[in-house]
Amino acid sequence: MFIKKDDSAWDKYRLEFPVTKTHIYFNNAAVSPLSTRVRNKVIFALDKSLKGVLCAEELFAGIEAARKSAAKLIGASGKEIAFIKNTTQGVLLAAGSISWAKGDNIVIPSFEFPANVYPWIGLREMGVEVRMVAPKEGRVTAEMLIERCDEKTRLVTVSFVQFSNGYRADLVKLGNFCRENGIYLHVDAIQGLGALLLDVKKMKIDFLSAGGHKWLLATAGAGIFYCRQDLYNELKVPNPGWTNVVNHLDFLDYNFEFRDDASRFEEGSLNIPGIFALGASLARFLEIGADNIQKRVLYLTGKLSEGLKERGYKITSPLQRPERSGIISFFHPTASSEKIHDVLSADKAVVSLRRGVIRTGIHFYNNIDDINNFLAILDRESEKL
Repeated sequence: MFIKKDDSAWDKYRLEFPVTKTHIYFNNAAVSPLSTRVRNKVIFALDKSLKGVLCAEELFAGIEAARKSAAKLIGASGKEIAFIKNTTQGVLLAAGSISWAKGDNIVIPSFEFPANVYPWIGLREMGVEVRMVAPKEGRVTAEMLIERCDEKTRLVTVSFVQFSNGYRADLVKLGNFCRENGIYLHVDAIQGLGALLLDVKKMKIDFLSAGGHKWLLATAGAGIFYCRQDLYNELKVPNPGWTNVVNHLDFLDYNFEFRDDASRFEEGSLNIPGIFALGASLARFLEIGADNIQKRVLYLTGKLSEGLKERGYKITSPLQRPERSGIISFFHPTASSEKIHDVLSADKAVVSLRRGVIRTGIHFYNNIDDINNFLAILDRESEKL
């Protein structure tokens, strides 16, 4: 059904994103625009909430449907998915669930987004060493991370896709090494999940954290946390609360026994409208097919890369297919990136400026016209730049 070189197969999904009528939106790596499908689901949840507790059964059913969709998207079981408010909360859950010992170490790339840095640095006060691996040519490869591991390494944490240049990690190689050596693997998936294929079982991921407001095309305030169920008996529950115990609806029977699924990580009331938004978007990913979406995203980023290179721009993102993602970062060898950013913004092309580099984030609802119009803006302004 979905032919990557034919936009017509994707037109009905593009129509769900009103921003495409007014802007070239290449900023999904920052905040995604909402679709009418997602907006309508949030309104549905809010309208149901006009009835107070009378809507509980229907809303709880929607939450569990979203949980199943999240599990299917990443190859997990529904019992391994907890809802979180953002990626940072997921990282904190992973960090807080492990029983650390003085002298343990964590291996991490040195150019991670802060959400996947500060929770681990916070463990230093317990005597845990945080080993930062510096990039080479914009990459911290699986081999580079593996090289820094030793008998005291308890966990490796890495972004599925690096926020700055879009480098996609080899999670299969890293996961196989970690599992074989009894090392936990945590993945910050926010910059890739929704655009690229990810299977937690094939990649042997132990923990995964991802907020919903980027490539998952949902709202801020709701995301997913995956924890491999086989680990529950050896992990702590870092945040005991009223909803993550087995008898949470028996309010005065304080039985301090945690639930046997990932809801043990949900310590209190959930963001119901946010989860409904996430559920609507997840259902669309499953409707289209994750493989189709990945092919679409890589096709479009390939076309943008070709056009930029033809015009003399320097691309800082890896372009080899196993390393490429929905992010293409670039700069001009003589023109100011700040000026380029201003020019693009004035012509309603939405991108990010990151440390002197223009960063684009392209999703399935974008099309070839977006690519051509974006390049045409650069062509029109080339003399001014």
